[in-house]
Amino acid sequence: MIIDDLVASSGKGLHVGDTIKTLNHEFRISGIVEHGKGARKFIPLTTMDDIDGNPGKASVFYIRTENPPHNQDAVRREILATPGLETWSVQTTEELISQLTPEHMPGFNIALRVVIGIATIIGFLVIFQSMYTAVMERTREIGILKSMGASRGGIISVVLRETSLLAVAGVILGVVATYLLSFFLRARFPTLSFELTRGWVAAAVAIALAGALLGALYPALKAARKDPIDALSYE
Repeated sequence: MIIDDLVASSGKGLHVGDTIKTLNHEFRISGIVEHGKGARKFIPLTTMDDIDGNPGKASVFYIRTENPPHNQDAVRREILATPGLETWSVQTTEELISQLTPEHMPGFNIALRVVIGIATIIGFLVIFQSMYTAVMERTREIGILKSMGASRGGIISVVLRETSLLAVAGVILGVVATYLLSFFLRARFPTLSFELTRGWVAAAVAIALAGALLGALYPALKAARKDPIDALSYE
């Protein structure tokens, strides 16, 4: 078997002459090539025929074209015009990859939204509980502020600003940790893809900040409605 350099570098590292198990068969590595050749592992076609029990058959052919943006349509028309190939499905790599998006996978988006919704609700409840506890622990401080003339809007602003500061710090820490984890996983598993798009990062940041502010809104309103005398006498 011939493997590419990403497979060779994954795990404990593989070298020419080592043994690798694929499709429940042991293969001896006879060569290592640079990745980007269309596959990670290469074996003779006759060997593959013996393994899958379908000699003389193939499920997919990959064709590399020169100047792809201009020649792909011409190659497609030429293939479909060949006798016996009129009903074949001819796709570019971009067209094939576009079909592997969540929109083309039944139920994937629903499951993803459910997971995001559950995570958002849990985050909302955690922030709500934390800020409610913080407000209750600072009842006397709130009473002092109100006795000194602080308005309800001022009290709400103090609570929400503290929440925003904590939320921003948490978001920055979370984004940095995410990228560090992605970097570690890419180094540990070079044959797998761990893509972080700006859209998803922006959505996660927006959800986190919105959840933090909503979770702190009720504690802020409760703090603003406290009577200064009751708050000062609170122990």
